[in-house]
Amino acid sequence: RLRGQQQEINNLIQKKIAVDEENACLKSEFSNLNQKFKDKSQELKDTEECARKKEEQNMLVIKNLEEENKGLNTCCADLLNDLEKLRKQEVEWKVEKSGNYSRIKDLETNLAEARQQMKELRSLCSRLSSQVDVIQEELSQKNCDV
Repeated sequence: RLRGQQQEINNLIQKKIAVDEENACLKSEFSNLNQKFKDKSQELKDTEECARKKEEQNMLVIKNLEEENKGLNTCCADLLNDLEKLRKQEVEWKVEKSGNYSRIKDLETNLAEARQQMKELRSLCSRLSSQVDVIQEELSQKNCDV
């Protein structure tokens, strides 16, 4: 009976040793897995921090782009207003130019008429001068006669 119990104790000791070895293996594996978990947790934290920083940078870039867009929209509106003013001014200048061309044509016509009148007046002057010469000659002749 003692030998049976001794055998049973030996078997239990063998089992305990096997369980202790398995337990040591499991503890080692657990330690390795725990370390991997810590590493992955740190990696996740680092990734989340990086993502947060990127998000902040993106928000800042978006804000800056929106500000720039506002400025560009204002600039575009100003340029469109300037363009509209210039178009109106162009129309006014075309009307004024057309009026100036009409005035130039009128002045050219008046100048041509004035030149014609000057020609006629010179001709008239020349004839009158000839008549005056003739009359003076006659007067002179009459004076001599008298």
